[in-house]
Amino acid sequence: MSFAVGYLGPKGTFTKKAVDTLFPNNQAMSYQTIPACIDAVKFGHVKYSVVPLENTLEGTVNLTIDYLIKEKTLKIVSEVVVPVRQHFMVHPKWKADWQSVQTIYSHPHALAQCHHFLSQTMRQATLEPYASTGAAAQYVRDHPELSIGAIANDLAAKEYQLDIVKADIHDLDNNQTRFVVLHKNDTALRVNQLPLKGFKTMIMVVLPTDHAGALHQVLSAFAWRRINLTKIESRPMKIGLGHYYFLIDLDQKMDDILIPNTIAEIEAIGCNVEVLGSYPYYLSADKS
Repeated sequence: MSFAVGYLGPKGTFTKKAVDTLFPNNQAMSYQTIPACIDAVKFGHVKYSVVPLENTLEGTVNLTIDYLIKEKTLKIVSEVVVPVRQHFMVHPKWKADWQSVQTIYSHPHALAQCHHFLSQTMRQATLEPYASTGAAAQYVRDHPELSIGAIANDLAAKEYQLDIVKADIHDLDNNQTRFVVLHKNDTALRVNQLPLKGFKTMIMVVLPTDHAGALHQVLSAFAWRRINLTKIESRPMKIGLGHYYFLIDLDQKMDDILIPNTIAEIEAIGCNVEVLGSYPYYLSADKS
């Protein structure tokens, strides 16, 4: 069955690569911001939305988490990890003279991730931050008269008819980004074309303000049940200094007894607990 999928655009971004991996046969609709992607699902403009959650080098995408917590209407139903490979590309007009390019456009994170190449090979070029790698590639496509280039992925080069003149210019080879799929209900989304890597459950915990040692008790509730935690992170609640909630990733899917009993124990000490999703996760086979 065909349906629309929202993603953080424009075309040629790493989010679009995640969409193509998860939903190769469905209509993809791009949005300019993460909140717009989330709202698209909330208001029924698309069935699912794909947004970035975490990057190996840059950490958690706070806007995704904060807006998801604020809305409290959507669930995470699947996840895919996409390798991040950055390439330097130019308009075909400048292919033969690419090392003389005067300005390079890309997302600030991509520019930072390619420091060695930029400082060693393109010292003469001015670096210009852009909204996304895909938008940078589009700008280069639209201005063939300018001596400019972009740092983006292979999908952007194909989408905007640019020539990759230097591939794999990123400093670190193990850079990856986690993308999550959001939906109105909590039905896990299985992706048959990808090998299943495992299951996760993400919960949000707000500690009671008048209970000393509450975080220790929360962690103990998981520890004695031998529930493995793959991540714990604090985020400000934005109601005043010193107020935080905790995001906790569990290395297993929701069951009928173990995790519900753990949540009940945590709530018994005065914590507020919300399950953000229990879902399968995949590793993209894309190596380009």
